[in-house]
Amino acid sequence: MNQKIGKIIAILILVGGVVALIVMKIASQIDYSKYNLNDFVSATADTGNFDDNIKGDRNAPVKIIEYADYQCEYCALYNPYINKLVEKYDGKVAVIFRTFLLSYHNNATAAASAANAAALQGYWREYADTLFANQNDWYYAESSERLGLFVSYFNDVTEGKGDVDKFKTDMRSKEVSQKITFDMGAGQITKLTGTPAFYINGESVSPNQDEETFMKNFAEKIDPLLQNNSSSEEKSDTLKQSE
Repeated sequence: MNQKIGKIIAILILVGGVVALIVMKIASQIDYSKYNLNDFVSATADTGNFDDNIKGDRNAPVKIIEYADYQCEYCALYNPYINKLVEKYDGKVAVIFRTFLLSYHNNATAAASAANAAALQGYWREYADTLFANQNDWYYAESSERLGLFVSYFNDVTEGKGDVDKFKTDMRSKEVSQKITFDMGAGQITKLTGTPAFYINGESVSPNQDEETFMKNFAEKIDPLLQNNSSSEEKSDTLKQSE
């Protein structure tokens, strides 16, 4: 790459053009027909050797797919509701989180990189919750201040036991970049128009701003699926006993 093109790309990244660059890479390199995007995706080279980031049991009978941007205010608003949903349906519902960056969020790529770097040391959920809870502090932060905040969050969630040097290196790694790329491509195929976006079995679920309505909307989708799953398990047990 010549110096002039390199400078142009650097400028694009600074103003949010990273989204376009990522999507171009996705279109040419990843065959999404190999994956069931309505379920948990295990680590492959396409995902940067990352499993899907998930809240709850990966073997839960009902899985919600969430596409979100850590810098999205509504994503931050709904994050506590999602946590309550996973807690309410303990072991029966899991939320699979995939990054979908919005081009006008200048700190979104760095935040996603930090969250996935934390994931490599086993702290994704705690780190994601911390990013959302402290979104106002880093939303407009410049790069140097932003890194300091992200490192401080990492120290907090790991209680000082995490490897900070590895965390900072992983933020810039090709594996983390590939994970973000994979998630973005999945969102592109899903034809997202914004964040947050939630899907159960490929069907969109409206979140709504109100917590009570949020929980009601999801329960209306989840409860029948759990009932059907329970009925199927009972039939299977009956067949086994009759053999």
